[in-house]
Amino acid sequence: MLKQAHPHIIIVLGGPEVSYNPQEVLFALPAADYLISGEGEEPFALLLQALLHGKSLEGIPGLCYRSGSRIITAAPHTSAAEPPDPYTSAYFSTLKGRIAYLETSRGCPFACAFCLSGRCSGVRFFSPERVEKNLLQLAKSGAQTVKLVDRTFNANRTRAREIFRFILDRYGKDIPDGVRFHFEMAGDLLDAETRDLLATAPRGAFQFEIGLQSFNPKTLAAVSRTTDIALLKENIRKVLALGNIHVHLDLIAGLPYEDLSSFRESFNTAYGLQPHLLQLGFLKILPGTPMRDNPEQFPCRYDKDPPYEVQATPWLSAADLLLLHKVEAALNRLYNSGRFRRTLRYLPQATGKTPFSLLRCFAEDASAGTDRMSLDDYTALVYNYFSACPGVDKTVLRDTMVCDRLATNASGKLPPVLRIQDTALKRAVRKVEKAFSPTPGRRRGYALLYSEPCLVFAEYGRKDRVTGEYPLTRFQV
Repeated sequence: MLKQAHPHIIIVLGGPEVSYNPQEVLFALPAADYLISGEGEEPFALLLQALLHGKSLEGIPGLCYRSGSRIITAAPHTSAAEPPDPYTSAYFSTLKGRIAYLETSRGCPFACAFCLSGRCSGVRFFSPERVEKNLLQLAKSGAQTVKLVDRTFNANRTRAREIFRFILDRYGKDIPDGVRFHFEMAGDLLDAETRDLLATAPRGAFQFEIGLQSFNPKTLAAVSRTTDIALLKENIRKVLALGNIHVHLDLIAGLPYEDLSSFRESFNTAYGLQPHLLQLGFLKILPGTPMRDNPEQFPCRYDKDPPYEVQATPWLSAADLLLLHKVEAALNRLYNSGRFRRTLRYLPQATGKTPFSLLRCFAEDASAGTDRMSLDDYTALVYNYFSACPGVDKTVLRDTMVCDRLATNASGKLPPVLRIQDTALKRAVRKVEKAFSPTPGRRRGYALLYSEPCLVFAEYGRKDRVTGEYPLTRFQV
């Protein structure tokens, strides 16, 4: 459409989406004039210079283009030099309260069959001076979170510790208190020395995203992912036990040799570690990955349009994947929202169901059409569904959901389904406020519990920086 409206414009394509199939892309998109395969900083500048001065395009690394009826292709470009620093004062001025992204290395030491990150020449680490400068710039910019996009941040453990130590030495000084740093980590590479250092971090200063992908050894071997599963689980437990780091775990549905039974086991194992967030993702068959290039080795059906999500495999049918999407929706609203964390600890104990089975039953029986349901209505749905399950004590379920609500909703109001009209509440509140005077200017939420007779309240000041909850206090009345 752009080319039709403005025939004189020049269109240049780039990025991982087109870097590994340039012949196919340029043939399919005649409106595109050029395609840069691989890293673009240097080639794009050279292309602009050549076009400006009418120079030859030969020798520009990674540049793919047409010459008459032929398509000239080049291998994906990887530079030996560090890319130019992208940060400007104009960029910093936009970051107030937002997420800033920082690259301190390129590439990945691993070569997973579903991923592009390790395709080009291993890992290149940027200089310590550049990393430290950028860390300080972004931390002082007003950004709420600095997210390091290094694919495996702790691939070099010594370097990772040096960066952690740099941040910790300046936290609360050159680095403002409250800034969070997000890292993508390989859990089985976390050694004791690194964990000891992490134990000294201020609460909530660090956030880790750990890609498990699967706990099935055959699946991991098939996608060339080398993982010590026992060590991985032990390290995750130890990091979570520190209590000061917010931890995300990632699973991928649709990998080779992962059927519904195998995925269920991976899910229950990951859930049992009790991360703060458990992401259930779905395999994407990306251009340029071994899974895309070797369909005989990795047979599966996938959407031919971006993001190329898997539709069926020899191990997971389309119906299985649809079910997992339903489970994902329930997982996100119940677990990852953080609004029902106590409830989800109680229900498996009460029902005897595994976490996957519990979410599956709820997803199939009750959660259709809940995407836009209000929180109060969704809470009613959850209470009414699970209170009918064998083994569930309605009073305990109600009290557990009350605690979840007060700890996560600063309105201090209970939804109608959890309210009980009880004249004892006002008397209990008066006793509490006499014993614990409210902080001026802060709202409180109160409720009576009946399974363990007491009053529980939350004062809505600062949320816990790891759990995202407001602290609860129980008071015997």
